[in-house]
Amino acid sequence: MKRNSKQISILTKGFFSRPSHLVAPSLIGCFLIKRISKDSHLAGVIVETEAYSQEESSCHGFSGETERNKTLFGEPGNLYIYLSYGINNCVNIVTGRSNWANGVLLRSIAIKGENERIASGPGLLAKRFGLNRNFDNLPLLPSNDFWLTEGEVSD
Repeated sequence: MKRNSKQISILTKGFFSRPSHLVAPSLIGCFLIKRISKDSHLAGVIVETEAYSQEESSCHGFSGETERNKTLFGEPGNLYIYLSYGINNCVNIVTGRSNWANGVLLRSIAIKGENERIASGPGLLAKRFGLNRNFDNLPLLPSNDFWLTEGEVSD
């Protein structure tokens, strides 16, 4: 995984172990990577995010932990995926610390060589990357076939 002959940086738990309002803008320009096969990846640059925290009424954790939102109270760097209005999956990344609902919604990703609207919106983004509730609580790591980098992965 190289970019311009330099080693790219994979975002780790430490990156996400900060409040969502700090992580969200730091994710702009980073890449979401999905391993398709040993030699193939789907990569898109994050162009829009939204931060949420437990003290905000719009946050799923505002009223406390439930079975539905327990992932949001979990480990930083894990995916929190929920179904919006029973239709669209929404991809979030848990941030901050355990036992405190804090996360960043990935709102839009641009994919080189594809229509600019293919992943423009939380539901379209989830659909293009094949992310649904089955991936909820998945740590973002290359060994799990989904991860984030500060640079683009080349095949």
